[in-house]
Amino acid sequence: MGSNKFDTRKRWIRHRRVRKNVRGIADRPRLAVFRSSNHIYAQVIDDERGHTLASATSLELKSGDTKTVVAKAVGELVAKQALAVGVTKVVFDRGGYKYHGRVKALADAARSEGLSF
Repeated sequence: MGSNKFDTRKRWIRHRRVRKNVRGIADRPRLAVFRSSNHIYAQVIDDERGHTLASATSLELKSGDTKTVVAKAVGELVAKQALAVGVTKVVFDRGGYKYHGRVKALADAARSEGLSF
């Protein structure tokens, strides 16, 4: 339990440090990722207005696939929703997580669907 608490604290510190500089604006909103042990969530956020423009989560998908495959599907889904509201460019906020595994799969899938970041 102790090391898990330490890892969570370190992730929170990394996330706060990155969020000082990463801001989503109207023409380039922020694609924020949250990863839990079982699910992954993604939101396209306009920080100036405080509005979520698009969102997708692994809870919406009824799939028995691996978590990486599900993360890829979430990336495709959030990209389609963002493109539907007219967003083509985003700033990627990895949420303090390493750009690796599920976070990378989500980002690559969003790029392949047409989002640029």
